[in-house]
Amino acid sequence: MERLQKVMAHAGVASRRESEKLIEAGRVKVNGQVVRELGFKVSHQDRIEVDEVPIYKEEPVYYLFYKPLGVISAVKDDKGRKVVTDYFPDVQQRIYPVGRLDYNTSGLLLLTNDGEFANTLMHPRYEIDKVYVAKVEGVIKGEERKALERGVEIDGVMTAPAKAQILSVDRDKDSTIIEVTIHEGRNRQVRKMLEAIGHPVTKLKREQYGFLNLYGLRPGDARTLLKHEVQELMDNAKKK
Repeated sequence: MERLQKVMAHAGVASRRESEKLIEAGRVKVNGQVVRELGFKVSHQDRIEVDEVPIYKEEPVYYLFYKPLGVISAVKDDKGRKVVTDYFPDVQQRIYPVGRLDYNTSGLLLLTNDGEFANTLMHPRYEIDKVYVAKVEGVIKGEERKALERGVEIDGVMTAPAKAQILSVDRDKDSTIIEVTIHEGRNRQVRKMLEAIGHPVTKLKREQYGFLNLYGLRPGDARTLLKHEVQELMDNAKKK
């Protein structure tokens, strides 16, 4: 038996807190009866409806995926392009990506069917470090690197302080490889940050998400997250 709001969150209805609001508003039924009690517990045999629509209680699953270039971070695409869930043909649960990586960005992406897990990791008040390695046009100067660390303006808003480390410079090809660590999740943020200091990105990869990395994986590979990894991600997010 589990609390109703927890089951709703795992089913991807909403975060646990938003699920509680739905319950208090009288929009949730269990076995045909409206339930407003936040401590109400349900089993897998109970029929749960939100706004008269049944939810489906699945066992939560969690995957770490090495997203290749040229793949959409979505469960479907109206242009018929390859999406991340195409790499999980044998997974019965309705999984979806936690956040996104751009079409032309490769690297570490999490997928799950656990709404509470996804919402916690994506919530702006929780600060999980994400490490990217970028190849950019031009040689990044020391002051430009420091600007990234202080924060730069993108889309009219300053970014939070980041970490930036020059990994290598190719003066013959006029390019730089730089590692950038951020904890925000704004759209195309790393690309825009590097463009803001005058160095367009030619290649971008997310190497780490929190303590997780791509060790042992090739593009298109995935592995199941271990139970302690899921718990550690949640604990680390809420400590921030």
